[in-house]
Amino acid sequence: MASAITTLAADAPTLSAANTGFMLICSALVMLMTPGLAFFYGGMVRVKSSLNMLMMSFISLGIVTILWVLFGFSLAFGTDSGSLIGWSSDYVGLSGIGITELWDGYTIPVYVFAVFQLMFAVITPALISGALADRVKFSAWALFTALWVTVVYFPVAHWVWGAGGWLFELGVIDFAGGTAVHINAGAAALGVILVIGKRVGFKRDPMRPHSLPLVMLGAGLLWFGWFGFNAGSWLGNDDGVGAVMFVNTQVATAAAMLAWLGYEKLRHGSFTTLGAASGAVAGLVAITPSGGSCSPLGAIGIGAIAGLLCAMAVGLKYKFGYDDSLDVVGVHLVGGIAGSLLVGLFATGGVQSEAKGLFYGGGLEQLGKQAIGVFSVLAYSLVASALLAFLLDKTIGMRVSEDDEISGIDQVEHAETAYDFSGAGGGASSRSTAAPVHVAAASKKVDA
Repeated sequence: MASAITTLAADAPTLSAANTGFMLICSALVMLMTPGLAFFYGGMVRVKSSLNMLMMSFISLGIVTILWVLFGFSLAFGTDSGSLIGWSSDYVGLSGIGITELWDGYTIPVYVFAVFQLMFAVITPALISGALADRVKFSAWALFTALWVTVVYFPVAHWVWGAGGWLFELGVIDFAGGTAVHINAGAAALGVILVIGKRVGFKRDPMRPHSLPLVMLGAGLLWFGWFGFNAGSWLGNDDGVGAVMFVNTQVATAAAMLAWLGYEKLRHGSFTTLGAASGAVAGLVAITPSGGSCSPLGAIGIGAIAGLLCAMAVGLKYKFGYDDSLDVVGVHLVGGIAGSLLVGLFATGGVQSEAKGLFYGGGLEQLGKQAIGVFSVLAYSLVASALLAFLLDKTIGMRVSEDDEISGIDQVEHAETAYDFSGAGGGASSRSTAAPVHVAAASKKVDA
């Protein structure tokens, strides 16, 4: 008996300084993705809505962080109850966790795991905000964020990643968030916009991005942060799986960007910066669930398929009449579905698990599991999000008034404007009469 105990103790994981440091860096990278998303979305809207768009992402860093500490981590990763939700009193307020207590089966502290997963919880509702640009009260959005992560994100995270969660136990593969993050957010976006309706002037007025350089900056920050998002999801760096995921993240993103640009050139005759940025994000979305189960060649296929499908999907809002302002449905929902289902085709059985896809002799079994994960999360998030939006709209109201929307939500909701040209004239008296003309012209262009 004594020898057995000694053997078990020797085999027990011990705290790894290398893995702990690696995961803290990955957590910081994932945190950076939310400001990156803010810039990406902020540049895509008209100037009169850009600050509001930035704030709709930034506020998630505040609200979700506090809720995660108070009860979110316990709901998502506490002891399983009925395969639907978790709960552990030690996780409430993160108050009952020892500073060197390890996450079960891993070599990193519980605190490190908790903060890494917190950053996923933060960015997911922020993703939804891009579909609602120009027309939602900031106070209503803040309340929706708090309710949504509680009712939708925390339970779904438990289903997918929590020990005992029903999708986890079924064998659904979601390496870093294709279902829990991207399909969840994309379906929620669709549910909310079906409730709150279209922007004033949708399909009539031009609603072009006001700053494509800002969009490209945001896309670059997302791409950079996504390495932590994906490679870090293996929770260590001892066996090479995280390294494969890192490589596949780069490869799929490149393939998706090229596929989007190719489609754009054939369909519209131009290679656009917005297309490059959007294609890159589509590839990042698709490889998130699948990159830990495929080879780099498979990542090329997954990225190219996702880039093409998402490029085609963004136009569906004009055909079907739903106003997805910044293509959250077209990129995150479609990209998340594609990446999650393609696991069932491209899984090699030689990376994160032994599960094989159809192309590697695994038959249709894994594809069936992936489909169950995809459509269960999609249905739950769509319905629950629409109900939350409906309740808020009928109580405090979700939308600003039509006049406020036309005049600009930044000034109405935040008493600020993104660009101040009042000091642009200045100079000697000989130029003082000409300067205001240029300032006025610039202001007119920006306010368009």
